[in-house]
This record gives sequence, C-alpha cells and structure tokens, in this order.
Amino acid sequence: MNAPDRLLAWSDANQRLLVAEFARLAALLGDGAGDGARDAAAAETDAAALRAAMPAPAAIDTLAALFALSAFERDLLLLVAGVEMDARIATLCAQGGGPPLRPWASFGLALAVLPQPHWSAIAPNEPLRRWRLLEVDESTGIAGARLRLEERVLHFIAGLNALDHRLQPLLQPQPPAGAMGRDQQAAVAQLLARLRGATSRLPAIVLDGDDAPGQHDVAAAVAAGLGAGLYRLRATDVPTAAVEQAAFAALWLREAALLGCGLLIHCEEREAQATVARLLERLSGLVFVSGHELALGDTPQLRQNIARPEAPERLQLWQAALADKAAALGPVVDTLATQYRLGARRIAQIAAQACGDDSAANAAALHEASRGPAHGMPGLAQRIDTRARWSDLVLPEAQQAVLRQIAAHARHRLTVHHQWGFAAQGARGLGIATLFWGDSGTGKTLAAEVIASELGLALYRIDLSAVVSKYIGETEKNLRKVFDAAEEAGAILLFDEADALFGKRSEVKDSHDRYANIEVSYLLQRMEAYAGLAILTTNHKAALDAAFQRRLRFVVHFPFPDQAQREGIWRAVFPAGAPLHADIDYPKLARLNVAGGTIRNIALAAAFLAAEAGTPIGMATLLQAAQLDAAKRDKPYSDAETRGWV
Repeated sequence: MNAPDRLLAWSDANQRLLVAEFARLAALLGDGAGDGARDAAAAETDAAALRAAMPAPAAIDTLAALFALSAFERDLLLLVAGVEMDARIATLCAQGGGPPLRPWASFGLALAVLPQPHWSAIAPNEPLRRWRLLEVDESTGIAGARLRLEERVLHFIAGLNALDHRLQPLLQPQPPAGAMGRDQQAAVAQLLARLRGATSRLPAIVLDGDDAPGQHDVAAAVAAGLGAGLYRLRATDVPTAAVEQAAFAALWLREAALLGCGLLIHCEEREAQATVARLLERLSGLVFVSGHELALGDTPQLRQNIARPEAPERLQLWQAALADKAAALGPVVDTLATQYRLGARRIAQIAAQACGDDSAANAAALHEASRGPAHGMPGLAQRIDTRARWSDLVLPEAQQAVLRQIAAHARHRLTVHHQWGFAAQGARGLGIATLFWGDSGTGKTLAAEVIASELGLALYRIDLSAVVSKYIGETEKNLRKVFDAAEEAGAILLFDEADALFGKRSEVKDSHDRYANIEVSYLLQRMEAYAGLAILTTNHKAALDAAFQRRLRFVVHFPFPDQAQREGIWRAVFPAGAPLHADIDYPKLARLNVAGGTIRNIALAAAFLAAEAGTPIGMATLLQAAQLDAAKRDKPYSDAETRGWV
C-alpha cells in the first residue's frame, strides 16, 4: 500500500473511531431509553476494537500521549469536539445543562457525566490550557463555563494536521538540505551525536558564521536525522512584547508537538539578538538559531561554527558540481574557487543554472552568476564597466610586466596559498594590496580595468565622499560594508585618489586627530585581512601612511609617456568605426606633451566637432579640440607642439 492509500485508510479508520467515541459519550449523556452505562460500555468495546485495527494511533490518542492527558481530559476534549462534529452531542449537552438551553459543553456537565473527573483539568497550568488545547469562557463562572476547542485542535482530532493559521504568515517550511561541504557534513554528524545522547532538555543549537544558506542546510539535515520537520522564522518577526512573545511561544510549542518539527530562527540584525535571547528562555525542544556573531544570553546553547568553505574545499565543490564540464574550463575553475567565497549550496545552484544539461560550460556566465549582486556596495561604490584589454594599455615593458604579475598572483592564489601551504603559515597578508602612482591621466584606472577584465572580475571604485563621514565610527562602518560586500561578490576594489583616505597619521592634538588616526588604523587592519585584490591609486605617493606602503605587495609607477608612447596612445585612441581624415599625422600629434587621459579627451572633443561639421576627424578638428582643452586648463600649448598640424 502506497503512502496516499495508507493515509486514506488511516483517515477513514480515524473517522469511524470518532463515531464510536461519540456514541459512548452520547450514552453517558443519557441518550436512548436503555441503560446508559451498559450502552457506554458497549460503545467503548466497539471503539477498542476499531483502535486495535487502526494502521496508526488515532488522532485523539496521539493528542493524549503528546500532552500527557488523563482519561478525563481526553474525554473532555472529545466531548467538546462532539458538540462541533455531532449534532446529537450538541442537543444532549443543551438538555443536560438545564434551562435555558445552551448547546455547548460546560465544565460542570463534564464533571457530572464523564468518568474519573477531576477539578484540576481546566487549571491554567494544566495541559489542556497550558498547551492551548481548550478555551474556557469564565464569564459565567468555572462550573458553567462554556468550553471551546481551538480550531487547530478540532482539525487535528478530525485527522487534519497543518500549521496553525496564526503562525503561517511568520513561518516558512525549511526545504531539505542541499549540497554541503565536508566541514558542514561533519558538523551535522557531531550535532546528531550530541542530540541523540541528550537525556534532558535539548539546548538551543546556535549556528554561527558567515554562511547563512549552509547554516540552514545543516539545521535541515540535523532535523531530518532526528526524524523531524523544520520551520524557519525571521528574528525580526519575533514579537517583542512579553505577553505577545509568551503567546507565540505557547502556540509554537503546541505546533512543534503536533507536527513533530523544530524551529530555525534566522537572526541577521544585531538589534534582534536580545529579543531572540528572551524567546529562547520560553522555548524547548529542537530550536536552531542561525546568524553571524551571535550573542544570545545565558540560555543553554550548543554552538557550532558554520562558515563558508575555504578555497581548497570550494575547488572540490566546483569540480563536483560541474562534473565532466570542469575539465573543459581548466584554470577558470581555480579562479572561481579562489575569488568567490561561496557556500556549497550556491556553488551547486550556479553550476546547474550556468551549465545546463545540454549546454557547454560558459566561463563568463559562471563568473557573472558567482559575483552576484554586491549587497552593501550601493551608495558606497560604483561598478566600472571593464572592456579594456592589454592592447589598450600603453606603458613601458617593465610596468607591463608588473601588471601581468599582479594578474598572475590573483590567478594562482589557490595553488600557492593552499596547495603549496603558504596560507598555513598565517592568514594575514594573503590579499593583493597594490599601489598605482603617477601623474593624472597616465593610465592608472585603465590598468585596473585591464586586470579586472583579464581575470573576469567585477571592479568597484570606492566613492570616498560617501564612505568618509564626519560622524564618529561611521567611516569604519562604511568601510566594513565595502570590504564585506567585496568579499561576497569577489570584486576588485579601486581606491581612486587614495591619499584622501590612506593619508599619514598625525600627532594627536585633539579628539579629531585621535578619531582620524583610528580610521587609518582600522584601514590598515582591514587591508591586511582582505583576501581579494585592492588597488590604490594616487598622484602623491609620499602622502600615504608608511604603514600602508609596508603592506603593499606591488607598487607600480605610471610614468609620464614619452613621445613614442604618446604616438602609440594616439594610434589606439580612435575606435574602428570613427571616420578619420587622410591627413592625420600621428608623429606630429605625439609632439603634444600630454598624458594619455588628456589625449583621450582631445580625441573625443575632436569627434564631436567633426560630427557637428559633418566631416571626418582630421588635424584641423584635432587642433581646435586641443586649443579648447588648453583653454580649459589655462595652459596653452607651445607652437613647437602644434606646428604643422594644419
């Protein structure tokens, strides 16, 4: 018999048992002309036979076992359920209560007709009311009080078991665990061993770390290992008022018992931790709390760190997720594992989405999906579109060689740091902090674009006006967001005009100096801990704090271009689609003593002049554009620089 058929068979048997139980209660209430006690005994015999033949315990028996109900408390629930489900029971209750007719069950009537009665059955701390199985309307006194079943309990007795409708907006079923790394699988095994051996109240299981999806998978795997389901609750949805929190806890504890499930509270906001800590004092059973840097008071806790896997394990996860397509990607897989700090579940999702069953592995699609949105960056940094290639960069061979070394260091970090063991010697300084210095327009930002394009990584330019704040502590908070988001997205950080932020610390003369020095010191620590590629650019190398310079792995000087280099820049500055006049003389243009950034500005201005005139770009329009640029800077070019242009 398959599962649906078994459920149908149990449901039918549960209904037949309820009919027999209601017949027994009707006999006790005086239904019929015969001997009520004899009729009740006969009905009890019928119910016992039906119960013995059921494929699983009846709902009312499960309820009685879960909440340790006495025989009287069990019959009291059946009596109140009978009023709702059997018109005969409602009529008999109305008759038994005396005038005026009240078609409901009262506690006084139950004490009079049900076997083994006890007054404590409806005490507030006894199971029926403590677990919110029964409601008592005390407006007419205890004995005559109307008894009601909670709708959720009535449905359960009838054979329907679903989460209470009041909790449905707050709780979501946690899906089964997805892909997990070795450390997460080991954590599941450790937690199961501890929990299965527990002989008293289970402690709250605190899953701390920076891998929220991994924490949820570990919680789901542990719950499944214990034969329990799992629901997830956001910490921000936890009631803060004591009365509301107590009501929520009581509802949840009843649901946990009825559904056989645990609760996972995901706590992202630090401000919500105190509320969650208070809730934990009210909860028991299987409860998980996930988040980062959690401080949850003195409630008994079993803590487990669930962090994103390190690069070697990420490489194995990528290879497993990509399967036979991993070989075709070659070193791309190493870059994905090194640059993007992704969890096991996210790696599996990206591999499935970017490399479908009938599609080839696409390196660009994998990079794009892996970097994802840079949460925390908006407002603090701008993403730069990286289309530049090595051919666009005109620099001396020595500088070109250093830039290619930077790309090589980023590309082979997994091999050197982890496979060769250099990371085991210490975690500090494993990032690639780089300084580009030189005059404005010499190609510093362009070089950052080239490296990002070469590595297939996103490039974000830090907006110093948004990061630096006059309020104490805000600059550090903004910088933390930037670095955390960059690590999340696997991005390259570009600190343009870095001397404004990385300037020298000064002698402390007042509180402003002290806090300015704190900002620089925080930057020193964060730069050293950052595992990615951070590029600083400046026109004034000497303005940087000496401590930053000691932490730089590469320092690249961008010299002012000589005439041969300027000619190379002029030859590369015009797109293939730009209409050029035959009179363009690149050696003459190269006599103009300007940097590459200015050359690009002049070329662009000449293009607009030519478009307005309806002519190709020629020496005349380039001369006019150069003169406009000189006027802007109030520094005219010499006759020697522009002689012979027209």
